[in-house]
Amino acid sequence: MVSSMKKRLKGQVSRSALIKRASLILLLFLVAASVSYPKGANWVIDRFNDVTSLKVRHVNYPIVLGLDLQGGTHLEYAADLSEVPEGERGDAMEGVRDLIERRVNQMGVSEPLVQTTRAGEQYRLTVELAGIRDVNEAIQMIGETPILEFREENPEAGREPTEEELAQLEEENKVIKEEAQGYLERVQNGEDLSALAREVSDDAESAYRGGDMGWLIENQGSPKLIEYFQDREPGLAPELIDDGVRYYIARLDDKRDAGTEVKASHILFQWADAASSQTSSTKEEARAKAESVLAELTPENFAERASEYSEEPGAGQSAGELGWFGPGAMVAPFEEATFALGENEISGIVETDFGFHIIHKTGERPRRDVKVTAIVVDQKKASDLINSEPWRRTELTGKQLNRAILDFDPQTGAPIVTLDFDGEGTKLFAELTKNNIGKPIAIFLDGEPISIPTVQQEIPSGQAVISGSFTIDEAKQLAQRLQAGALPVPIEIIAQQSVGPVLGAESVARSIQAGLYGFLFVILFMILIYRLPGLVSVFALAFYGALIFAVFKLVPVTLSLSGIAGFILSLGIVIDANVLIFERLKEELKTDKPMMAAVDEAFRRAWTSIRDGNVTTLIVCFVLYTFTSSLIKGFALTLGIGILLSMFTAIVVTRTILKLLVATPLSRQLPWIFLQGKKQ
Repeated sequence: MVSSMKKRLKGQVSRSALIKRASLILLLFLVAASVSYPKGANWVIDRFNDVTSLKVRHVNYPIVLGLDLQGGTHLEYAADLSEVPEGERGDAMEGVRDLIERRVNQMGVSEPLVQTTRAGEQYRLTVELAGIRDVNEAIQMIGETPILEFREENPEAGREPTEEELAQLEEENKVIKEEAQGYLERVQNGEDLSALAREVSDDAESAYRGGDMGWLIENQGSPKLIEYFQDREPGLAPELIDDGVRYYIARLDDKRDAGTEVKASHILFQWADAASSQTSSTKEEARAKAESVLAELTPENFAERASEYSEEPGAGQSAGELGWFGPGAMVAPFEEATFALGENEISGIVETDFGFHIIHKTGERPRRDVKVTAIVVDQKKASDLINSEPWRRTELTGKQLNRAILDFDPQTGAPIVTLDFDGEGTKLFAELTKNNIGKPIAIFLDGEPISIPTVQQEIPSGQAVISGSFTIDEAKQLAQRLQAGALPVPIEIIAQQSVGPVLGAESVARSIQAGLYGFLFVILFMILIYRLPGLVSVFALAFYGALIFAVFKLVPVTLSLSGIAGFILSLGIVIDANVLIFERLKEELKTDKPMMAAVDEAFRRAWTSIRDGNVTTLIVCFVLYTFTSSLIKGFALTLGIGILLSMFTAIVVTRTILKLLVATPLSRQLPWIFLQGKKQ
């Protein structure tokens, strides 16, 4: 009897500890709910930012939907492995899959599916891109055969253009301007701007949308276009708009208010330790000079004094003019001082990391974002005449590479990648290494450098080694990528399909409605059958829902129909765990145990059933995720995550809240709501 009492007392937790646990649970619930449903949290952040000068960012973690929920593109390719030795075909396909996946990731597609399959002697590559509806665009961006290149340093990189090249550049830009002017005249004569943009615009992204450039906002669009249309009414611009890089035949479609912007110029005085400083002056000397100049400044002579005294690069030509800018464009002290000035006022001395500033505010106006449709005509630049890229292509490519394999340095045991060229490649590689002894050469795959080794000596043997601080996995991946570019593995598209969402908007709405009704019935059942513990389980279920959606967003997990099925099943597992606990609690209370002891015993005895059932289900989830297709993997992943979180919810959350309530006078005053029946 005494030992039994000791065990009970040992398992009990003080009320203050329960309150701490409940507080942590509540905090976790609020954080998870803010991530799952950020609208409320963002409203609070907006109010907080209004009251303070802080700029706390909004909570924004979008849910990632799979191909069957948001639609997209399904592509299937056939790989020709006829030239690849039998034993190397698996590695070749893995290399191609890895490379295509990198290409797809560069498109910004969320959780793309790229997988290889084999049917008999045929190897296929399947690509599913959720949210990408333009099949042709997807095919073009994925490409076909990987491109492996060997490049050497470009001696022309960074050189200045000659007078002849500048004259040629000027002549070419005259022709381009005449061409742009012709487009403007065609639109002015009634030709459709959007149709012409699709035909001739040099900006591929907006051309695809008929010239629609969307809303142009500060720091996210052509400053010249935004400035040009600030004080104009919607309609076609009557002239070419030239921002020094492009000509625009542009039409203003709409404007919207976007706060206030100011126009200002400044005089900068730097000291040796200031950011981007090119002076040896001390801070005291810089301040003294600023005070001396400030004493003689007026709005009328500010530009002249800025050209004379400002230490900002180019101030002699710009006279310190900064143009129009809005909040967030300048460092905080400079911005605050500028916005606080009245129009045509001169500030005192303002200190920033760049030095001491004297600011002249020359204007203030409402700032507007502009919605523009435009034809874009690129101007020629000096870089178009001179290859300014740091690396220059050579004739040596993946076509001359026989194989790339993972190997190990015989002296150090470090992983390396060994290259073996064919006859033509051997000659080209020998010449390349002979001309670049002591210099780096770059190995590019699909336009991206994957290794930049330095040539130690001429290599006439046709074999080379890439060494570095590789792990085995990194060296294996590098060899695989090189092999993908080197092996003759052409891939040809054999099926393409633009896939719509499996569930339409109406079906989704009805499904959500049915889910809410089901959730309501579960709540009523738990409260009617299990009273206050049932109400606690409702909170636990809400906690679980917030937590699992937060995990889905943060990982992120791509939700498909099968994934949603796994999530719904996990909800049932959460309720099932609570039912086991509460039924066990009923049995313990029938033995006349104290309420707290009965709760502890109920959780202890129910835990084995909950654990065993969930562990076996987790094993099934692991098997399904490891050995099945992507459709089943989504189900297994969401169910597995749900099971882990459901155990935490049932054993930690439900237990803590229930024990906290039992520790209140309520358990003595109204024992029936805790499932305690009348004594016989």
